[in-house]
Amino acid sequence: MTALWTSSEIAAATGGISSGDFEVNGVAFDSREVGQGDLFIALTGETTDGHRFIDQAFAQGAGGAIVSTPAAYPHVLVRDTAAALDALGIAARKRTKAKIAGVTGSVGKTGTKEALAAALARANRGSVHRSVKSYNNHTGVPLSLARTQRDTAFGVYEMGMNHAGELATLTKLVRPHVALITAIAPAHIEFFANGIDGIADAKGEIFEGLESGGTAIVPFDSPHCARLIRHAKSHAETILTFGRGEGADVRILDEIPTADGTIVSIAIPDGEVSFTLGLPGAHWVSNAAAVIAAVYALGGDLAAAGIALADFEGLPGRGAHVRIARDGGHAVLIDESYNANPTSMAATLAVLRDTPAERRIAVLGAMRELGADSDALHAGIADDVIASGAAIVLLVGSGIEPLAKALEGQCDVRHVPDVAAALELLEEAIRPGDTILIKGSNAIGLGQIVLALKGGQN
Repeated sequence: MTALWTSSEIAAATGGISSGDFEVNGVAFDSREVGQGDLFIALTGETTDGHRFIDQAFAQGAGGAIVSTPAAYPHVLVRDTAAALDALGIAARKRTKAKIAGVTGSVGKTGTKEALAAALARANRGSVHRSVKSYNNHTGVPLSLARTQRDTAFGVYEMGMNHAGELATLTKLVRPHVALITAIAPAHIEFFANGIDGIADAKGEIFEGLESGGTAIVPFDSPHCARLIRHAKSHAETILTFGRGEGADVRILDEIPTADGTIVSIAIPDGEVSFTLGLPGAHWVSNAAAVIAAVYALGGDLAAAGIALADFEGLPGRGAHVRIARDGGHAVLIDESYNANPTSMAATLAVLRDTPAERRIAVLGAMRELGADSDALHAGIADDVIASGAAIVLLVGSGIEPLAKALEGQCDVRHVPDVAAALELLEEAIRPGDTILIKGSNAIGLGQIVLALKGGQN
């Protein structure tokens, strides 16, 4: 197997000095994630210094390191390891002949990124590279690029932001041929003085990095569609819209819910694609349309993409359905514990509503970074909670009090101070046949409930 990077290539890319010849087959900056033959990049942060973990990285099998102080192991010495990571990502992007997709959005970007990678990989096994986890920030994006194999046919990279200007920087590293925005929602809205319009403008920055002849993919049904198209027009040769509305370039024609998914028909500019989507929920139908639009724009195999979407399963923390043993039967957890905003809350509460169950339970934590409108936005999902048919609504921690107040007298709502109290109550309350939605911002820690109810098994 050809090495991912040689020491001379790393030195040339970063302007560093190699201690000697070595080769690596992977890249990591977290010493806990270092595998056999990986390159360890010793990043220096505000609270820690990766150089402290060089021994651990090599004990785990690192094949080399990028460092800013000499080390007793094979290494490339640079002035600034963070700048070196960027440089390595830029070099990886420069050398690849892959067709590149960049994905962003207020909701659904990680799931859509995973689904798009799976859709492309069905006809290109072993030659599709994607960002792992939510590696979508100023360190995650260049790391994901640096991990791109030489013979990659398609690359799919997630990009996120909390502030204006961040996506402009990331997309110029990725230089996508296709840039996709899943949706606009009031996520991180406290950081935008002009509210959701500011979020739309910041998401529109993804088009600034488009390669010549590139395609912008925009959500047609969004009230911000025209605003996003204006951003795209300066940078894209082609603009494709996706959605349900008349006039969308990639249009959802039919969506028929099944017991565990949706039968979908989607019109594309020169035909139609039909398949069974393996995940429930109207939001996943929208994500699937975005995936089909991206596969079409990239010149991928649409038939293979439909098969892949039929097999696609929810991700941990982002829609995975988990069976847990319960008194001679089982209950089902809908694990949405990773993140939350008003749009994703409404979407997943609708999934709870539509999921067959003897009884439904909603376990909800606060939605973070909503700014001055936080109280109103929390109270505003009360109707969605009630419509979900939840027999028990368990609200966890601080920040969610406005929703508790809005639900008073309308359903069995219980507000507990923390995850430990919620878990204690759930252990007593859950019975066979229940379906339990667990949803909240990651900072609330509801993932601990999922892990505990699964018996500690990831």
